[in-house]
Amino acid sequence: MRFRAKVAIITGGSKGIGAATAEGFLHEGASVAVLDVDPHHHTVAAEDRERYLHIVANVAHAQAVSSAINTIAARFGRIDYLINNAGIQQYASITETSEEEWDHVMDVNLKGAFLCSKNVIPFMQKNGAGVIVNVASVQSFVSQRNVAAYTTSKSALLGLTRSIALDFAPAIRCVSTCPGTVDTPMFRNALQLSADPDAMLHECVEMHPVQRIASGKEVASLILFLCSDEASFITGQHFRIDGGVGIGIRGSVRGT
Repeated sequence: MRFRAKVAIITGGSKGIGAATAEGFLHEGASVAVLDVDPHHHTVAAEDRERYLHIVANVAHAQAVSSAINTIAARFGRIDYLINNAGIQQYASITETSEEEWDHVMDVNLKGAFLCSKNVIPFMQKNGAGVIVNVASVQSFVSQRNVAAYTTSKSALLGLTRSIALDFAPAIRCVSTCPGTVDTPMFRNALQLSADPDAMLHECVEMHPVQRIASGKEVASLILFLCSDEASFITGQHFRIDGGVGIGIRGSVRGT
């Protein structure tokens, strides 16, 4: 029960990594508020319902974020953790990406983290402590083709992480997690864009040296650790949980 009497906010918490993180916090005693554009949320056990709040809100809209954060603070009395997890994917190169599509990805993936952090930090300062976790991506470091807006937004989150960590130390810590391929509804939807989803899934598995993709719960476990007192000396850092993507290059050279 590492988070008993604490309050965590998870954006994009209706499914995938966000839902797994919400479940983890609830299991370890925290009260949890989920912000999501999806009005449907995952099932919460009867004994946890008093500690759970679901707010339909678009993190890219300043007024919606401000209202939601104030509602959470009024309901639970404090805010200890913010998990900036909400994100969307757009498959296209720069020349194929419209200005509207570019703005939409940046608004959700980057501006959303900015707005939520901006509104939450004053409440953390009142507590004298807090942790913000930005969910970035392995594509903050290495990139596939045709994901220009997505990889740019996720790379920018690393800069935001460093800035928050420096500007609000020592009371507030800020870190980022950078997952590889994770079995989420967003990933499953992306597979359906392929002419051969099974072949695409196999390709995704093969690109990871561990020869599988991650579960949302695995990423959630890292997020919970980084929020815990066990990680109290960690701030401003970026943690890849990517199954080894990007640690090697194709091919080999054999010595004689």
